Amino acid sequence: MILPHAGYVYSGSVAAAVLSAAKPRPAYIIMGPNHTGLGMPFSVSASDSWRTPLGEVKINTGLAEAILKTSALLTKDEFAHIHEHSIEVQLPLLQKFYGEFTFVPIVIAPASLDAYRAIGSAIAKSIKYLKMENEVSIIASSDMTHYEPRKDAKEKDSKAIDAITGLDEEMLIKRVGELDITMCGSAPAAIMIAAVKELGAKRARLVKYQTSADATGDDSSVVGYAGVIVN
Repeated sequence: MILPHAGYVYSGSVAAAVLSAAKPRPAYIIMGPNHTGLGMPFSVSASDSWRTPLGEVKINTGLAEAILKTSALLTKDEFAHIHEHSIEVQLPLLQKFYGEFTFVPIVIAPASLDAYRAIGSAIAKSIKYLKMENEVSIIASSDMTHYEPRKDAKEKDSKAIDAITGLDEEMLIKRVGELDITMCGSAPAAIMIAAVKELGAKRARLVKYQTSADATGDDSSVVGYAGVIVN
């Protein structure tokens, strides 16, 4: 899945549309971009659990350790997670829709396409090794274009979304760069696409797209939100 991570009043309906259409799983790998610049570039949380207003969510330490062992790039580092919101904002939504689950939080910094593919492959290999193909969903946490007129944002975002629904991580990264699409989670999205293709995914669909203007009425400077399911 791709889920937005803005305030719920702005992007919650997009996330809700995706979660209500997706199949619940007992475990999730949630990847978010590093907005703060803190910590290691590719950081798996070192905690045992995270707490939200809806209760404690345990980290799937077995899956986390398998991913860390398989990947030469990922490291165990809590510092990158301390002030990062892109993963934690997803947890109450998952709790509300699905109840109990475990998860693996991974913060991703900008890097090369080769790095994204390597991390995606390591995630897929770890899931296969643990025989969890039917137990894990991979979530890329991302908003789309930031602070542009609504018309321009929708036009740019459509190019990125076409690449995502085409399961083409190379095209996604290329379009984000060439068209200056300020999609903050393009790296997590590229990793997710690479991983799920290795796990056998064949198709993706856009469930819902909107911008902050749908909440504020101000279309002069918006943020875009896309909700996608891949299977």
